[in-house]
Amino acid sequence: MPISELLTEVSDEGWAVLRLNRPERLNTLSVSLRKALIAEVARLEADPAVRVLILTGTGRAFSAGLEVSEWGSAGAAAAGAWKHDPVAALRGFSGLVIGAINGLCVTGGLELALACDLLIAAKGARFADTHSRVGLLPGWGGSVRLAERVGLARAMELALTARFLSDQEALDWGLINHLVPPETLLPTALDLAAQSLAAPPGGVEAYKELLRKGAGVSFDGALEIERETAIAVNSRVSAAEIQMRIAALRGRG
Repeated sequence: MPISELLTEVSDEGWAVLRLNRPERLNTLSVSLRKALIAEVARLEADPAVRVLILTGTGRAFSAGLEVSEWGSAGAAAAGAWKHDPVAALRGFSGLVIGAINGLCVTGGLELALACDLLIAAKGARFADTHSRVGLLPGWGGSVRLAERVGLARAMELALTARFLSDQEALDWGLINHLVPPETLLPTALDLAAQSLAAPPGGVEAYKELLRKGAGVSFDGALEIERETAIAVNSRVSAAEIQMRIAALRGRG
């Protein structure tokens, strides 16, 4: 029986773990793996019981990027960014997406990580964008999201030197949110998932969408979006619900 390139664990607590499972190829993003990831994210998005995704890898890599051996056989469009885009799939998930970076995270793998809402890395993980070294450009939004995450000057350094960023540098630069021992990588991700799942259904999803919309416009435009969205969403919450949730926050609920 062939080994699945993507492993899924779904909990009745509201989270799902997706594990890239091509360790012998450093979890490179083959066409078949990307198709599987796109389909699985869509399936989980359609399940209202799943509100948090955790994406990680098997073995010593999160992902070493595109499976370049397919470039000639599948054609540039199929092997590259123009078909089977896993980043677009992750960006289409309305709930929290946590990247649990277990090791090497390179180029297309870095683009995949940048599609997550927050990143936790195991000590020893390393990050690089080697597009320029092989004469290619990112096609899954990596140039935009890298600059957004770490700032233009640091994005320039990573992109134009193709050097590897250490785990501590990734934390210092704001590329990742947390750096933890390898044995606590998944527990930390699950703890963050549990904190997010403590919110009432729809709350995290609405706030995530608000942050995204605000990030793409001017400051004044973001304020206008926030005001309009808050009026629409907050008006649907009763005073009794607010009091109950505040009591729960204080440990009395």
